[in-house]
Amino acid sequence: MLNLQTHTEHFTNPLYLESGRILEPYDITYETYGVLNDDKDNVIVVTHALTGSHHAAGMYEGDNKPGWWDGLIGPGKAIDTDEYYVISTNVIGSCFGSTGPMSQTKSGEAYRYKFPVVTVKDMVKAQRILFERLGIHRAHAIVGGSMGGMQALQFAIHFPRFAKKTIAMAATYATQPWAIAFNKVAQEAILRDPEFQQGYYDPDVIAESGLSGMAIGRMAGHISFLSHDSMQRKFGREYKRDDGLYELFGKFQVETYLEYNGYNFTKWFDPLSYLYITKAINIYDLGRGFDTLDEALSKIQTQLHLISFSSDMLFVPDEMKKIDSMLKASSRVSKPRPRS
Repeated sequence: MLNLQTHTEHFTNPLYLESGRILEPYDITYETYGVLNDDKDNVIVVTHALTGSHHAAGMYEGDNKPGWWDGLIGPGKAIDTDEYYVISTNVIGSCFGSTGPMSQTKSGEAYRYKFPVVTVKDMVKAQRILFERLGIHRAHAIVGGSMGGMQALQFAIHFPRFAKKTIAMAATYATQPWAIAFNKVAQEAILRDPEFQQGYYDPDVIAESGLSGMAIGRMAGHISFLSHDSMQRKFGREYKRDDGLYELFGKFQVETYLEYNGYNFTKWFDPLSYLYITKAINIYDLGRGFDTLDEALSKIQTQLHLISFSSDMLFVPDEMKKIDSMLKASSRVSKPRPRS
């Protein structure tokens, strides 16, 4: 059974961030699926990407579509909820229940720019504190893609005994200039939009009307999620049927697709959260805090599985291959340990 349940935990102890700042208090919203066994060792942690949330599977009443990984999570699926207890948390800094820039401070006002910069490591640290509260000290596996894969790798390094298996997909050891450049386009598009009001927008207005600058940035980002071949297969050179070929603003199907996804996105994702999370992705670096990346990777004790996609434009396979090659080189000069 899926057994979809949604929860929010409130924490009053300070969360000490990688920047040296403190977040206090804070909330973490999460979903669970399946049933936790008596030994609490059938846990699979699912970590989400930039625009994801805790809602990874199933449908709420009135929903038009299921959670973002519904095809993988559920009874008899790859992540089988008849066997495993699955936890998916919304990261701090996001806008789906966990504390983020539009959450209220103790004075009752939204943080906005007073919210501290958080890192992927901070996101993982907050999740680990949540699991401790839930009495979950070990997981069968952690799995995530893109920023979710970054979180999985951070778990493997900073909490090396927590998960038996770690599956990181479409991630990297440190965000490279190509991906940072795509994020820059989106950030500038948001910041330059007059309706953004320098961060002091009315969230209800944004939810109703969207934000044009953010939509343009999202279009650029969306292009990076797709490959040349996938666009060719999906759209080809199909033209919108009710537009004339020689109309200046007539559109190809790919243009309509980007417009729909870009403008619709801005009505449900907060622009300040987008800025904060893309900042976290940009400064992500597994080697930070260690003398070398190799030293960081030497902490890994989990069974690590690295999955890349040849068509990935943001996090190219060579970046994951570097992790693999460094682990292999390390295993030749030290005692063997589980790895990819």
